[in-house]
Amino acid sequence: MAQEETPVETFQRAVGSALKAIAGEVGEELQVSFGADQPQVAGDQVQLPFPARDLNLLDVELVRGSADALALRLRYHDQGAHVREQPRGKTARAIFDAIEQTRVEALGAKRLAGVAANLDSALEQRCRRKGYDQCSAPEEVPVAEALAMLMREKLTGRHLPQSARHMADLWRPWFETKGARHTAQLVRAMGDQDQFSSLCRRLIRDLDLPDEDAEDPDDAEDQSSPEQTDDDDASQPGDAERGDEMDSDSDREADVDANEDAEATEDTDEDADASMSEGEDDEEAGRRRLLPGGGPGQPKEPPYKAYTLEFDEIVNAADLCDAEELARLRTQLDQQLSQLHGVISRLANRLQRRLLARQTRSWEFDLEEGLLDTARLSRVVTNPLHPLSYKMEKETTFRDTVVTLLIDNSGSMRGRPIMVAAMSGDILARTLERCGVKVEILGFTTRAWKGGQSRERWLAEGRQRNPGRLNDLRHIIYKNADEPWRRARKSLGLMLREGLLKENIDGEALLWAHERLLGRTEERRILMVISDGAPVDDSTLSVNARNYLERHLRSVIDWVETFSPVQLLAIGIGHDVTRYYRRAVTLTDAEQLGGTMTEKLAELFDEAPRDERAFESRPRLRSA
Repeated sequence: MAQEETPVETFQRAVGSALKAIAGEVGEELQVSFGADQPQVAGDQVQLPFPARDLNLLDVELVRGSADALALRLRYHDQGAHVREQPRGKTARAIFDAIEQTRVEALGAKRLAGVAANLDSALEQRCRRKGYDQCSAPEEVPVAEALAMLMREKLTGRHLPQSARHMADLWRPWFETKGARHTAQLVRAMGDQDQFSSLCRRLIRDLDLPDEDAEDPDDAEDQSSPEQTDDDDASQPGDAERGDEMDSDSDREADVDANEDAEATEDTDEDADASMSEGEDDEEAGRRRLLPGGGPGQPKEPPYKAYTLEFDEIVNAADLCDAEELARLRTQLDQQLSQLHGVISRLANRLQRRLLARQTRSWEFDLEEGLLDTARLSRVVTNPLHPLSYKMEKETTFRDTVVTLLIDNSGSMRGRPIMVAAMSGDILARTLERCGVKVEILGFTTRAWKGGQSRERWLAEGRQRNPGRLNDLRHIIYKNADEPWRRARKSLGLMLREGLLKENIDGEALLWAHERLLGRTEERRILMVISDGAPVDDSTLSVNARNYLERHLRSVIDWVETFSPVQLLAIGIGHDVTRYYRRAVTLTDAEQLGGTMTEKLAELFDEAPRDERAFESRPRLRSA
């Protein structure tokens, strides 16, 4: 008897069939799969986001919109013609690619009303997740994204979704003065890709982003990496007149940087060695980096650094908003907890039973001294020559333990992922506290989109090449390890605050959480990272190598996993983190987070902690 399909499987089959029909590919050649990665097409393989098990409306709309966008690209896009016409400059190419995708989606939206609705819903969700609805200045929005939205409006004849309209309005005055005269021709040519591409290149030239803004071949390789974001236009201006000029300057600097890396490395290494002795005893907590070289197997790469630490902050959650708002956010979290409390609580109770079982007491019998073992007195009665038997209580070894939850507070965690992370952290903190295990809950993000005060200083000081990390860090303490849950419960609601989630610089956040753990006296220290993607900060990546943040994260992880006594575990939500961490789990559904956290923690408690002596002989870290 055939097994009946689940609702999720039925939905997947329907989406796959619709995708093939729209794409015009009804045969077996086109294969549709669902996974944790971003939607993409590779040859005859199409991958879509895995839908949530409860098939909630937002998730369904996102999957449908992603499927329709890929189907329309398969139907109306000629990759060979696209590559032939593609500009060489990074910013120009990003605009060219974004407008081409807008063209194919517009063709489908004008023909099929249902497809238009799916694309609008998916676009609205993507803009909200990236925080575009919270932006207040043009420099907070990539120029390619903004121009794609403005062209979408013209090509489809439809109003943009609210979040996308807010983003487009920031750039509208500048676009109207620079390229609006081309829109009518682009609308007429949208059915002819060759003619449309030619007009699009002309539009880019009028935006002062010419083909000669070419990039270094090394940068081109980095750009093709699927782990990197396309939003690399972090140096947009705040006013319309200077926007295109600064974009071009920033891109040219990034291109030159790759060629100068090898020359800069020698000087950087000498400077780093000279300052080594000064930095060894510096205890400015959390501001650490790896020694020059960036990690094993990368001896020629320049070291990771921050342009300035002045604007970074480590802040308690309660200090980021007033008590009234904090209480409101906590109430919102409690309402969500009431819906999932049963499921996560059962998992938490299972963890509690396993931990308490490791702490139970046992007895040693047949001793010559101790407490009289009354259960064995019968032997003495039947044989008076048999000696009395004694017993002694012993306690099973259970090491003092502290657990740190380090939660990614980036914009892509917006919505269900950050909600479930907050709920799971809340219940886990209560559970472990009952077992005598201390818990610290931390978050990491940035203070601003696209650079903040660090970038402003860099611009004012002449745009130094290879500036390093170019954004203001915000590291948040939701719950201190020594703070009881009842005092910190309101602070956990802050994760739900609009506008808090921005960009993510994982490497420095991991070092910060690790340094805090090393300052603890507990024998066992566990660090659990919850994230949904690779490190991304547009401001930093626009003026450094495209893998700058990811390379640092890999080096930090390798160092911690190899030399540190801290046990490290990562949980990825909708993103494969197993390529970074040795011990990692990737979830396709945020609803699985609570159960995965409890199960993996239980596994770590069953293991012996790392040997401290291995840590004592580790390579040294020093302050940046």
